[in-house]
Amino acid sequence: MLGVATRSWVPVPEGSDFPLQNLPFGVFSRPGAEPRCGVAIGDFVLDLAPVFGDPAFGEPSLNRFLAAGRDRWDEVRRALTSFLSDPSHAIDVEPHLIPRSAVTLHLPLEVADYVDFYASEHHATNVGRMFRPGGEPLTPNWKHLPIGYHGRAGTVVVSDTDIVRPCGQRRSAEGPPTFGPTQRLDIEAEVGFVVGVGTAMGTRVPVEDFPEHVFGVVLLNDWSARDVQQWEAQPLGPFLGKSFATSISPWVVPLAALEHALVDAPAPDPEPLPYLRTPGPSGLDIALEIEIDGTVVSRPSFADMYWTAPQQLAHLTVNGASLRTGDLFASGTVSGPEREQRGCLLELSWNGTEPIRLADGSSRTFLADGDTVTIRGTAPGADGVRIGFGELRGTVLPASPAGRGTPAR
Repeated sequence: MLGVATRSWVPVPEGSDFPLQNLPFGVFSRPGAEPRCGVAIGDFVLDLAPVFGDPAFGEPSLNRFLAAGRDRWDEVRRALTSFLSDPSHAIDVEPHLIPRSAVTLHLPLEVADYVDFYASEHHATNVGRMFRPGGEPLTPNWKHLPIGYHGRAGTVVVSDTDIVRPCGQRRSAEGPPTFGPTQRLDIEAEVGFVVGVGTAMGTRVPVEDFPEHVFGVVLLNDWSARDVQQWEAQPLGPFLGKSFATSISPWVVPLAALEHALVDAPAPDPEPLPYLRTPGPSGLDIALEIEIDGTVVSRPSFADMYWTAPQQLAHLTVNGASLRTGDLFASGTVSGPEREQRGCLLELSWNGTEPIRLADGSSRTFLADGDTVTIRGTAPGADGVRIGFGELRGTVLPASPAGRGTPAR
């Protein structure tokens, strides 16, 4: 444990996502000022650069701090715990606390590479039953390795970024392919992992070295155009059906804040190859909640995931592929065994055949223009508190006219 303090002199509302035991890192800006690094505590953001005198915290991403490694991460966490729990530090620290309502939150890291996995047995089984009825739901390789694909790092965006409905090729069973806006826009509620310390090509990262390379955790929504995906993913897998947008929450919760959330993953069957065997608990007890236009439609549990993040990192590097600071890898859709624990609309509506009802009386099979999707997550923390991840939101906008898009910023 890095600190024994349980309360902060900074006011922290009851049930806040950001108690002293959390201290997640992000990037913020004040009106007219450049983005810089901060930490959330209660309803405030602590501006880190003047508190630590470290130029890494004056940069518009966490990457330089992430690259410093675990010793520096732990040193900063110990200092923050002391600064925010001991009232004698208030005179120096308080001037650098800014209400969160007065800042804009930005993408917390410069994403180097992005990989998405397919780690929920419940999700993979449901998908197999939908698209391979009468056959084995899981492909022969599924329980032997964490299946994944490389996504597009340049379209990872921060929460509250609007999502323009993508266009692409689609094909129905009755005719030739057509082009147009997706009619089956979906979400995937996931958990993402942020790499801090990179490796050289040829280096394998064993499961036990996971905390030496991964700094922390975010919520992630891997938006999906299911009709585009289904037509194009023969045989290479997702491309345009996924690459148009992936949203992440603005706060990166350190692994050090999630020590009390560690749990055993489901027992593997069969036993995986030695490089994928974990010596102790490697799952995380994160409770997710998915809301569409104010209606909670699902509550998946990340503890149900078959493949864990340390296994995914070990598999990602077992061929010698390098890691880079800012790499992001995601769990894949988080789904549980019950209908109300399914992590995407594909499952919740059973491929469009079972509409879900919203509180306003409307129904959905897939997302409509104007829908706002919100994902939340909490985990058990030290001293009986709940560790929160903040909200991850995105609103669907209509497809852009041909040749028109949002200018890069």
